[in-house]
Amino acid sequence: MISSSDLGELIQSLLLERPQVDDAPFSEIVIDSREAVPGSLFVALRGERMDGHRFVDDALARGASAALVSAASGLGGPHLFVVDDPLTALQQAGRNWRARVDAQVVGITGSVGKTTVREATYQLLSRHTATYQSPRNFNGDIGMPIALLGIDRSHEWAVIEIGPYSQAEMELLVSSAQADIAIVTNVGPTHLERFGTLNETERIKGLLPESLPPGGLAILNGDDPRVRRMSTRTRAETITFGLGEDCDLRATDVEARGFDGVEFTIVDRLGGQEQRTFTPLPGVHQAMTALAAAAVGLRAGLELAQIDDALCALSPGSRLMQRTAWNGAAIIDDSYNAAPLSMRAALDLLRDCRPRRVALLGDMYELGTEEQQAHHEVGRFAAECCDWLIAVGPRSRFIVDAAREAGHQRACWVEDAEQATQILRSSLERTDTLLVKASHAMHLERVVERLADS
Repeated sequence: MISSSDLGELIQSLLLERPQVDDAPFSEIVIDSREAVPGSLFVALRGERMDGHRFVDDALARGASAALVSAASGLGGPHLFVVDDPLTALQQAGRNWRARVDAQVVGITGSVGKTTVREATYQLLSRHTATYQSPRNFNGDIGMPIALLGIDRSHEWAVIEIGPYSQAEMELLVSSAQADIAIVTNVGPTHLERFGTLNETERIKGLLPESLPPGGLAILNGDDPRVRRMSTRTRAETITFGLGEDCDLRATDVEARGFDGVEFTIVDRLGGQEQRTFTPLPGVHQAMTALAAAAVGLRAGLELAQIDDALCALSPGSRLMQRTAWNGAAIIDDSYNAAPLSMRAALDLLRDCRPRRVALLGDMYELGTEEQQAHHEVGRFAAECCDWLIAVGPRSRFIVDAAREAGHQRACWVEDAEQATQILRSSLERTDTLLVKASHAMHLERVVERLADS
């Protein structure tokens, strides 16, 4: 982590006033004063509803050693870095610090699956070399600069998640990350209200492999035509991964074990070798996660046997959790967020679980003009994967309609989460497996908590 003196040098051209600095590294960089701890740096940002400058005193009282503030706030003092715009200064600091460190940076983008791939890649590399990863979901114009500032000079690898909401933001992120390796997981109808179309999404996500240096490596989902053709936009070497026969790194003989993980054979076409492996990450789609991480491992000089050991030891991420209902039924809690691709992946996982397989699905947001079609496609797929489908929210009527059109005999729509909770409380059986998934704004986690409350 950078120190006060480092920060002063990184934003020197923007500084209007600087505090008394020392060489002690900051313990954290925070934008919420409630998260300030002794030795942290508080960055005061102005939002639509809240101005962080109101909480500078609170952050310092909690132990923050310094704060980055705007001159327009009128604040000053021995603990304050004063600039015109704290966000611009934070972004410059992240970009300049990245240019100073020697770590190989792996940048990860895509419509869904970024976090899981980032965690898997970090876990695989960290078994063999000093590796850093972005904390939490620090992948945007505020979070990613903080993530970059967390890279230590001792790190040999850094795994950075990149999640833009616009072309301008993506340009900022890729220029700051200066990635040596790019992973693109997929391109799908996510955030279309911001990106506009799938073609625009493809173009924007492709800015990451496009930014790579000639000696870099683009790791591309070979099963996704939109991602595969990004190979024409990069100067770097490319490796495709997937289930298709023409992928450079391929998963064959895939055997799903439901929530217990997935077993498959890695076929390295370029290296002329293969390895049977297993990962405890749940769902067939996690073979793709493992392949992306494995591609980085091969780049780092690891043997397939070493990669196998790491994949077998992967720890599932925190977003998808297995819970137990009050009556003993299994709950797959994937209520954190949802998009068409992740909905299909979750339903695929449910397909391999014990019957009865029950799906509680809610609205997917930010799909723009693809909204109706995307919900229809999820409904048709759900008809193949579950025995009982409950959909909640106005957009999810399309899910039920499509499931019924596909011949599903037990698909129903309810108005809100409370009604869904009541139905499940009265009808869920102890041998059932229940999947709960929707966009976070639907707050279906409340259903999970009610059902898991004994």
